[in-house]
Amino acid sequence: MPDMTKTDPATSAGTTAPVAPVVPEKAEKARSLWGDAWADLRRNPYFLVSSALILILLTIAAFPGWFTSVDPTKGDLVHHFLAKPELSQVGSPDWLGYDGQGRSVYARLIYGTRASIIVAVSVTAIVTVVGSITGMIAGYFGGLTDAIMSRVTDIFFGIPFLLGSMVVLQAFTKRTVWTVVFALAFLGWTQINRVMRGAVITVKQADYVHAAKALGAGTVRILIRHILPNAMAPVIVVSTIALGGYVAAEATLSYLGLGLASPIISWGVDISAGAAQIRVAQHILLYPSLILSVTVLAFIMLGEAVRNALDPKLR
Repeated sequence: MPDMTKTDPATSAGTTAPVAPVVPEKAEKARSLWGDAWADLRRNPYFLVSSALILILLTIAAFPGWFTSVDPTKGDLVHHFLAKPELSQVGSPDWLGYDGQGRSVYARLIYGTRASIIVAVSVTAIVTVVGSITGMIAGYFGGLTDAIMSRVTDIFFGIPFLLGSMVVLQAFTKRTVWTVVFALAFLGWTQINRVMRGAVITVKQADYVHAAKALGAGTVRILIRHILPNAMAPVIVVSTIALGGYVAAEATLSYLGLGLASPIISWGVDISAGAAQIRVAQHILLYPSLILSVTVLAFIMLGEAVRNALDPKLR
């Protein structure tokens, strides 16, 4: 057995002291792409600010009664016709003034959040699912399947988004939130399809995919367990940024009179009504436009923060 003691020159002769055993340092646990991305996001001020704004908007959309007790459809032309804002009375019905039908602008902003958020989230969910599935099939199988699906995608991609949505909406006599969702999703899936297809073509060349095939894994298992998790990063980025675009698209269609309409409460509907009164009551147009801009900006900031976190080249 080797001698584990040595003589200390500072001590008297013949006195020995044990040598402390060397304890190996604990290896740091390797983090995945998603772990690194989350660590970066927590330190990103754009992510924190945009997430806080979006959380507030989601809360308003889910529980508008928490923020105002006023009926947004009830007007009083005698007392509130185009009444100016009372900015000192924060949170009251008079805070942001009244519109041309004597309805509280603040109450309509609160209740209009729901329609915009429902449209944006629903369209994003639909186009992400449809675009991801079609793009994954085209990218993985390739050949004739890819050629046919790509040509179909090109046809939809060549139709202008807003113009095509207007044409689709003309087919409905009654326009609700879900008809607008269908019109936007009908043409909005193509971008996700292209992004997913490109990501799958890159991922399917990886060694772990070839190893799964060699071990006898089925196609569905390979797509779900190996392809999808490693190809979703760019799709998540595009989908997050697209959320803000769908909020703006819904407001644009409603402003043009082709989307939502009264009695449905929407920021686009109020912006359209405010445009007719802009000479005498600018606040009717100002506040819906302001909250619409803030909402779109919040989703774009969130998407940019996610993109920077998931792209290793930008770290």
